[in-house]
Amino acid sequence: MRRQVFSATVIGLSLALLAAWSQPSTEPESTLSTVTPSGAPTSSSPADAVDATAAAVQQFPDVIGAELSASGNDFTIAVTISSPYDTPDRYADGWRVLNPDGEVLAEHTLGHDHASEQPFTRTSSSFSIPRDVSEVEVEGRDQANGYGGETVTISVPR
Repeated sequence: MRRQVFSATVIGLSLALLAAWSQPSTEPESTLSTVTPSGAPTSSSPADAVDATAAAVQQFPDVIGAELSASGNDFTIAVTISSPYDTPDRYADGWRVLNPDGEVLAEHTLGHDHASEQPFTRTSSSFSIPRDVSEVEVEGRDQANGYGGETVTISVPR
């Protein structure tokens, strides 16, 4: 009997909340003020804030820095990655260096998470860059979603 009364109460409260929530409001919807990168203020509704939060969920690691070093015709690159979801279950597991045409010049694999070290920097083995390539792009890889996220483009030191 107690369980039935409890269930009826929960169902009644749920229906009341649903009815109240679905009623159109006569009050203006509140807005959130933000500032764009240019410094101009903007306004958005709470629904926009939810959309912005959903869009902010990061799928890929971000490359936040890279330093390319030359030794004769060989190059090494120190790449700094930020990966907020770095756990043993999911982590940034590598990066690649691309020429302007998207051709892969080098890849580096990371064998474990770096949860206690964020952001982190690792250096590649040596690799070649063709003489006609003046800049390269570095892109991070997530073990669940592959390549993507913020990239860094740097000039090739010659």
